[in-house]
Amino acid sequence: MFQASRHPVRTPLAALVAIPVAIMLAAGCSAAVEDPVAPPSPTPTDSSSAVRSAEGAGGAEESGTTVTENAREGDPRWRLRGRGAEHEIEGFADRVSVLPGERFRLYVSTTAGRYTARAFRMGWYGGAGARQVWREAGLPGRRQAPPRTIAATGTVTAAHWRPGPEVDTSGWPEGSYLIRLDAASGGRRFVPLTVRSASTRGRLVVVNAVTTWQAYNGWGGRSLYRGPGGFGDRSRAVSFDRPYDASGARLFLDMERAAIELAERQGVPLAYVTSLDLDRDPRVLDGARGLVSLGHDEYWSAGMRRTVEAARDHGTNLAFLGANAVYWRVRFAATPLGPRRLVVCHKDEAEDPGTVLWRATGRPESSLTGPMYDCFPSESAYVVRRPGNWIFEGTGVRRGTTFPGMVGVETDRVGAGVPRPMEVLSVSPVNCGGRATVAHSAYYTVPSGAAVFSSGTMRWVCAMRGARCGHGVTAEAGAFVRRATGNIMRAFAEGPAARRHPARDNLGPLGLAGPPGR
Repeated sequence: MFQASRHPVRTPLAALVAIPVAIMLAAGCSAAVEDPVAPPSPTPTDSSSAVRSAEGAGGAEESGTTVTENAREGDPRWRLRGRGAEHEIEGFADRVSVLPGERFRLYVSTTAGRYTARAFRMGWYGGAGARQVWREAGLPGRRQAPPRTIAATGTVTAAHWRPGPEVDTSGWPEGSYLIRLDAASGGRRFVPLTVRSASTRGRLVVVNAVTTWQAYNGWGGRSLYRGPGGFGDRSRAVSFDRPYDASGARLFLDMERAAIELAERQGVPLAYVTSLDLDRDPRVLDGARGLVSLGHDEYWSAGMRRTVEAARDHGTNLAFLGANAVYWRVRFAATPLGPRRLVVCHKDEAEDPGTVLWRATGRPESSLTGPMYDCFPSESAYVVRRPGNWIFEGTGVRRGTTFPGMVGVETDRVGAGVPRPMEVLSVSPVNCGGRATVAHSAYYTVPSGAAVFSSGTMRWVCAMRGARCGHGVTAEAGAFVRRATGNIMRAFAEGPAARRHPARDNLGPLGLAGPPGR
């Protein structure tokens, strides 16, 4: 996440301090975000009746795995319902993602003598939102040693903690998981884990943006944004060898869960990977129908970008359901617990010219995402420009239909040099701290047949929850976003979408035309 300035080290300290708070505001409060995706509003409006009639409809090839799994009984009791005292219980896993059947180890610190660990697979499950797949009770608790800070990089680590139980994932379906740690004294925290897909061929791939989660993780007093002394005292590298702050899964719950519920509700063939898997395996997307980047996917390595761009250029569709994606360039390093468990990002060319803004390297994010980061903070309405585009089919919107509160807290806009043909779908006026600008949703297609959608607002996933999102977002906005996203997911799951839905370039009439980016 970033401000209007292109040079973060020159951004006023007060603004930088506010940035981690802003990401919470982008999706509403943490307590509210644990609600399941809201059903369509029963109140008819200009744009909601057509949406409601098609909510949850099929239309793409169904995945037996996804449909069968979500037909199982869910468990709405997965939520924390209170975290207890600070450090009452917290933990992390020694693997960010595992294949089904692989093992991982938990590292847990608790003030209680005993605790229980439960694994919940997150999904639709008829609105329950999760299914419990594993439980182990009566685990011995211990208060672990305080975190350590590596002085050279300001990296906070708990790799020195004594290991806890080893967990066997045999029989666990692919997907996004939350391991819930329940202290005998009542405290609870989450530990996120992805059970990744061995193959993505023929499927729509959901990406958990774990590099961004870790960038904002302030556990132990430091993140990539600040340390005890402010921005200058920030970490230059952040480690997965520590718990996440707050609930333990703040950014997953705020920025990703609602979209995952919706994806599983569509019944399309799904695969699951993480940011690290895109870097680890350049062929992880071979044969994938589409890729879905969720609500905030800001930190990308060169390997991640090469993998995704190669997939696009071989016909894999891309959907960016947030804003400020592909913004900071990072690299990975090993820790004592394994490879790629350290995310390095100095954010200062003088310190490290390799971990700066992507646009500073001559490869702006817009060559991949289309719209590029433009504004923080924003609190604006979403305004439809191209109601006839296939993405808006069944929503009932007209040109100028407006959805309050949907544009924020960060936004993107289309500039010169972007891929063409590009079709701008929304033009939303934005007051960016006194600077007049606009936010764009956009859609472009490439010769491989791939199509790319970018929402241009960080609040797209939050808005799937309707009024539960806060910020003035309405039930009608929720129905609109769910229907539009469902259209995208079903079409992208069918293969190269440009063959059926070519972009109809409208940059000229909007005064946005410039030298083509491709």
